[in-house]
Amino acid sequence: MTSAELLSMQPFSLRSRGMTAESLPYSLVHVASALRDADSFDVIHNHNGPPLELGMALSHSVRTPFLTTLHNHPSEETRFIWESYTGWYNTISARQAECIEPLPRAHFAGVAHNAIDVDSFPFQASKQDFALFLGRFIDYKGPHLAIEAAQRAGIPIVLAGKIALPEEQEYFDAFIRPRLSPGRVEYIGEASATEKRQLFANARVVLLPLLWDEPFGLVMTEAMACGTPVIAFGRGAAPEIVDDGTTGYLVQDVEEMAAAIECIDAIDPLACRLHIEKHFSPSALADRYLALYSNITGRINMEVDYDRVLA
Repeated sequence: MTSAELLSMQPFSLRSRGMTAESLPYSLVHVASALRDADSFDVIHNHNGPPLELGMALSHSVRTPFLTTLHNHPSEETRFIWESYTGWYNTISARQAECIEPLPRAHFAGVAHNAIDVDSFPFQASKQDFALFLGRFIDYKGPHLAIEAAQRAGIPIVLAGKIALPEEQEYFDAFIRPRLSPGRVEYIGEASATEKRQLFANARVVLLPLLWDEPFGLVMTEAMACGTPVIAFGRGAAPEIVDDGTTGYLVQDVEEMAAAIECIDAIDPLACRLHIEKHFSPSALADRYLALYSNITGRINMEVDYDRVLA
């Protein structure tokens, strides 16, 4: 929802209609329409990314300062667009900025962590006795390692997430399906928005044995908003999201993850919620981007605490 004027090409999600394979015409018209009135704005903030990067490609057509948020790492297929881009860009974690090569012609604006609608996630202090893995079923997300850690700790685990691509199905059939066991290791399919919140609120702990440098990780913030601690491998943005020892634990391997599960009751659910409210709320995100906009335009908004948000 937004109080601003929203210009949409269609009143529905293309993904929900199975139209992602034919999205190019809609994307082209969408970006062109957004840039049509560029002179009316101080900054154009672009979230249009892979696989097309149309916003970045067409940014040369306007004089208004252009800020692109990188939600993913650059791909080889569109490297020419990235290397030609002359606007500003920001990353969604400090680790992401370390992992990508600086764009040769662009200007780095800084880091702005993603936010969630904290109020839409129900806080619950009492937990049920199960661990949760929620995410894509692919090797670098590590659900097979989450199962192993839970089994070592003697706690049931619930697995939830979509299986849409052939490689996801192959991985699931080879590494997850043989380990399923009623009451101990259960796969419940892709969770709806409501089901996801119920799972987060009820779980004793969320396990994220990441095998790649994930740029952010909304699962971590959503779980902690519900008062549920997170145990994650200390890779990618996890050290920027999980306050080790206060809202969960950062570990290095399955053995450490299993040991951390046994200590998870030492984490205060309320501390998890307060951490997200302070650092990953919509207002925190807005303050951060206002600071970036002001730096880009050379204008200072004295209502923003720049020492805090630019630290």
